[in-house]
Amino acid sequence: MTDIDTADQPEQFCVAQRLVNGVRVVSVQGEIDHDVQELLTEALLPGDDDGTPPRIVADLSGVTFMDSTGINVFVTAHQAVDATDGWVRIVGAQESVLRVLEMVGVDALITCHPTLEHALHP
Repeated sequence: MTDIDTADQPEQFCVAQRLVNGVRVVSVQGEIDHDVQELLTEALLPGDDDGTPPRIVADLSGVTFMDSTGINVFVTAHQAVDATDGWVRIVGAQESVLRVLEMVGVDALITCHPTLEHALHP
């Protein structure tokens, strides 16, 4: 698992990455707002293009709050990987976060799954 440097970020925010069967799983904890926008974008789209379509699962089970900044980051990530035949999926969003995703229609663009196993095996 790779931790992203969060030294300059609010204490309650943490992001880590790991590979599971060739899929980058980005686990996020804390609040997603303007203060962590760059860190979340870097975690989702690190720029290490090896020629294979990026497949990303964002594990939001530890996210307690998300504002429009998070929506924008996820839509941007979706657009970037969709252009290369990749995908982004969201897993484990708490009810309050899932409600935000549904309210603005992100769940129609990026599939939301209850568990990591569901997200890895569509």
